[in-house]
Amino acid sequence: MSLTAPGPGTWLGEQDCDLDAFRSLVDRRTDPDDHPLAEAVEQDVLLYDSDRLRAVDPKRVQTEFVRALTDGPGIVVLKRAFPDLGVVDRASAAFTAVIEQERAAGGARGDHFAEPGANDRVWNALDKMAVRDAETFADYYANDMLALIAEAWLGPGYQITSQINQVNPGGAAQSVHRDYHLGFLTQEQASRYPAHVHRLSPVLTLQGAVAHCDMPVESGPTLYLPHSQKYEPGYLAWRRPEFIAYFAEHHVQLPLEKGDAAFFNPALFHAAGHNRSMDIRRMANLLQISSAFGRAMETVDRETVSNSVYPVLLRRKGEGAAEDWLRRVVAACAEGYPFPTNLDLDPPVDGLAPPSQADTVWRAVSEGWSPERLGEELRAGAERRRI
Repeated sequence: MSLTAPGPGTWLGEQDCDLDAFRSLVDRRTDPDDHPLAEAVEQDVLLYDSDRLRAVDPKRVQTEFVRALTDGPGIVVLKRAFPDLGVVDRASAAFTAVIEQERAAGGARGDHFAEPGANDRVWNALDKMAVRDAETFADYYANDMLALIAEAWLGPGYQITSQINQVNPGGAAQSVHRDYHLGFLTQEQASRYPAHVHRLSPVLTLQGAVAHCDMPVESGPTLYLPHSQKYEPGYLAWRRPEFIAYFAEHHVQLPLEKGDAAFFNPALFHAAGHNRSMDIRRMANLLQISSAFGRAMETVDRETVSNSVYPVLLRRKGEGAAEDWLRRVVAACAEGYPFPTNLDLDPPVDGLAPPSQADTVWRAVSEGWSPERLGEELRAGAERRRI
């Protein structure tokens, strides 16, 4: 199944989640002959020597990356992606200082797929690092392998965001999941998007992780299920118990060395592992790199629009307007997507995503808030999402 070819139907539902069909896609070997630039295949994951790739024509490398992330195992490991470990160590020092500062300030740092407090999570690490240590920021993000694979998957104009995840000794594993965009939606929400959007979502984002320390298996490096990105109903399947059980039995887990980087298709089934070591603070810089096309053409002051139209919504509701009518107006007024946001101020503590502006407006309509209260809530939400 191709991620871009038409699927069997226009809509997907949980009834389309067939474990046998899933098994037929993922129960296969990664053929090294299909990926001639790879140094090795370990547990069906492609390993590349970054020094060797630097001597190869970039377009040839990028072509192989795309094939690996779509029709291949869905994951590549770039050994020695960061050859200057001094830069990695300087970045780690900056991140550690932020962790200590935020820990001292108190409060649980929410995580998308793990319990708050299970690890040390730094949201918005990109801007925090830039402000704290601009020299290290420049040396770190000048990395050529990062740019090479980001442009291969997303084209130019990509946007980098960064989150630090430090899993301390004893830190529990995450639950298996897919990633942003559709991976952060509930089953009901994801099922409302047509099948072609399920195929589109993975090509809007590239997921990556840079190892900031040596990560033997006992430290809990990320668990992956190679080839699982090819399963079209996967955004509806990963929460189902039979798929969770299959992942638990068949995932792979590769050790990493400091300076290595793993990049993977966001539709790949994966989860951070359990740190069973006694003394390793497993730090990774989680890179979420987004397509330049993931934005609207115009900027709209939707807070002002929502506040202006809200009295009309209240009045029409009182006059007996149908719920569908009211929801359509809310959809035109308010931002229906909670991202991008400032995850320090607006964390997903109670779920995978905070409420969107449209969620807030609809709650106001449902509960009959005063315009003044809605205005206060929208302003507070805007402050939480400020950059």
